[in-house]
Parts: sequence; C-alpha cells; structure tokens
Amino acid sequence: MKSMKKLLLIAILLAVVVVSVGSCSAGWFDFMSGGNSTDTSLDGQEVNLAAAASLKNVFDDKLIPMFEEKYPGVKVTPTYASSGDLQTQIENGLETDVFMSAANKQMNALAEEGIVDNATNLQFLENKVVLIVPADSDSNISSFDDLKDVEGNIAIGDPESVPAGQYAKEVLNNTGIWDDVESKLSLGTDVTAVLNQVAQGSADCGIVYATDAKSTDDVKVICEAPEDALDTPVIYPIAAIKDTNDTDATNAFMDFLQTQEAKDIFVEYGFTLHE
Repeated sequence: MKSMKKLLLIAILLAVVVVSVGSCSAGWFDFMSGGNSTDTSLDGQEVNLAAAASLKNVFDDKLIPMFEEKYPGVKVTPTYASSGDLQTQIENGLETDVFMSAANKQMNALAEEGIVDNATNLQFLENKVVLIVPADSDSNISSFDDLKDVEGNIAIGDPESVPAGQYAKEVLNNTGIWDDVESKLSLGTDVTAVLNQVAQGSADCGIVYATDAKSTDDVKVICEAPEDALDTPVIYPIAAIKDTNDTDATNAFMDFLQTQEAKDIFVEYGFTLHE
C-alpha cells in the first residue's frame, strides 16, 4: 500500500514538473519572438481598403503585411487611385470598408452622403507639396517662380479629381504664375502618374507630395511649396464605411493604424502625424 502511495505521489510531482516546464518554455518562446503572438479571432474576415495613390508604398511595403501578420486569418484588399476617383467608385458601389483620402474634400462629400461612419472620421496625417525634376536634370529651376521660364511640360495631377493637382493649382495661383504656366501643364490621373512623368523625363518638372518624391531615386526635390501658398495644410483623413461587411476586422484595422508602431511607419515614409 505504501509503495502504491509513493508511486502515486511521484507521478503527481512529475506531472507538476512537466506542466511548469511547458509553461516556462511557452513564455520563453514568446519572449524570444518579441511577444508577437497572433490573433485568430477574426479568421475569415476581410478588409477592403480604398486609399489615395500616394499611400500605396507605405501600405503595400509595411502596414498591410504587419496587420496580416498580427491577424493571419484576415485579408486586406487595397484599391489605390486618386481620391476623387475613389470617391466616385465608392459612390457607385465599390466594396470598401476603410477610406483614406489625400484631402478632406472627398471625405467630406462621402460624409454628407451618409456613406462614411462619422464617428470614425479622423484627421490623421499631413504631407508637403514639393517641386521635383528628374534626378539627372541640369535644369536651372530653383523655385516655383522659375516655372514661368520652363519651355517643356510641367506635370501636375488633374485638379478636377486629384488632390495633389488641386494643391498644385492652389500653389500656382497663390504664387501668381498660374496664367504663365497653364498651357505647359501635363495632367496626370493621380500623383503616381505625375511622379512617373518626371522620373521618366517626359516632363521637365512636376509637383507632387514629399512622400512620393522620397519613394524613388529617379527624381530630386527642388523646394517645398511656400507655406503661404497653400490655403490649407495637406491633410489625410481616414474613416470606416458605414455599411462595412466585417465590422470587427474593420475596427481592428482602424485601431492598428492608430498604434504607435503604425504611426512610426507613416513617419518613416515621410508623412507627418496630424496633431
């Protein structure tokens, strides 16, 4: 009888040791991996992101992979275009859960139509407007005023639908040179198209966001737009669409973008946080 009790006691002690070691090991591996355990509570859900073209690099390179690593069962499907084009697509039924615009105009229009959830509408990022030329250019352009003497093309986004183009027109108007350069303008469908025109040399110069200029070595920045040349700062608002399909995943994505780690990535790519 005593032998049986001893064996039972030994078995219990061994079980306690195994459980303790297992717990310590799990904690050790969590520690070694940086504590980045993944969340599977949203498996099977999807987030459809509609974002301004100037956000493509930061989302594709870093933020979407980071989010999908945290929520491996969630798929983020992005659509990039000019903010005006995205507004029209959303109004016409583009499946969207989160919209991030490069200007308030498009976001405000969707808010007035009751499409976005105003409770989530956030003034999130800022950008700068810059004048660029091809990296190998020997142009004498040193300021916006010099655009009056450009003989070739000046690339800007189409002011009718592209926020970067609207800001460019504002700068050219407020510096008093719009009438001098209007006939030289080559209008791009989004800011990426403008960047490519300059990078490929089909335009002598162009006006883009600072973040776009930072994304390639094929262009160089001549100068930033004077502060008094812009009536309003370049604001990037973000909001959830009111009739989102997978609400939990959408909320998780919105929350993720507002974490410090995500904000640090935006800053790394040249954006400024709107305070």
